[in-house]
Amino acid sequence: MTNELPDLASYDGVLFDLDGVLTPTAEVHMHAWQTMFTELFTAWQITPPYTDEDYFLHLDGKQRYDGVASLLRSRDVEIPWGDPSDPPTADTVCGIGNRKNEVFAAVLRSEGIAPYPGSLALIEQLRAAGTPIGVVSSSKNAEEVLAAAGIRGFFPVVMDGVVAERQKLRSKPAPDMFAEGARMLGVDPARSAAVEDAHSGVASAAAAGFVLVVGVDRGAGAQALLDLGATLVVDDLAAFVA
Repeated sequence: MTNELPDLASYDGVLFDLDGVLTPTAEVHMHAWQTMFTELFTAWQITPPYTDEDYFLHLDGKQRYDGVASLLRSRDVEIPWGDPSDPPTADTVCGIGNRKNEVFAAVLRSEGIAPYPGSLALIEQLRAAGTPIGVVSSSKNAEEVLAAAGIRGFFPVVMDGVVAERQKLRSKPAPDMFAEGARMLGVDPARSAAVEDAHSGVASAAAAGFVLVVGVDRGAGAQALLDLGATLVVDDLAAFVA
C-alpha cells in the first residue's frame, strides 16, 4: 500500500457501495438503461437521444424510480409515478423502472458476475483484520448480485433499495442511506469510511458525515468525485491492499 493512502482497517467500519465498487454490475446497469431508454426515446420521439452522460448525471447511484424521473425530467417529460407493482409495460415511472430491471436481471442470470479482484482482496483483508464492513446500495438487486458474486457472506449488513423503500429513505445524494447503513452496522460515521464510485453516492456519504470518503473512479471523473466530497480518489481498491 502506498504511504499516501490510509489504512482502512484503522477505521471503526467501512461501508461499500456495490455496483462499480465491489462488482462490475455498473456496466450491466449502464447497458440495460441504454437499451431501455434508447427504445423508449425512439418510441416517444424524445430528444436529444440518450447518452452515457445521462447515466452519470441522472441514474448512477440513485434508486431506480428516482433515476427514471430525473432523466425524463431532463427532457421535460412528466408522467405518472405509478406503483412499484406496475407491470413493465406500464407507461409510468415505476413501470419504466421495472422494464429496465427485466433487462438487467436477464443479463445477470445469463452471464453471471464476479467481484473486482482488487475489491475482493480488500474485503478479505478487512475481514481478517476484524473491521466491520457493510454494503450501502441503491439497487433492489443487491442481494442477488452479492450472492451471484459469491461475496454475500462478507457483509453482516446490506442496506439496499429494498430496505430504503420499506423505511421510506431518500435516495442518494441525500445522506439517509449511508446514515442508516452506519446505524445498522453499529458504527459512527465520524470514525468510519465509505467507498463509492457514483457522484450521488459520494455526495451521500459526505453528507452523512463519514470522516473518510473514498472515490473509485470507474468513469465518473476523479475531479468530479473530489468536488462532491470524496477525500481521495483511486482507480481500483487494490491500491489499499497491503
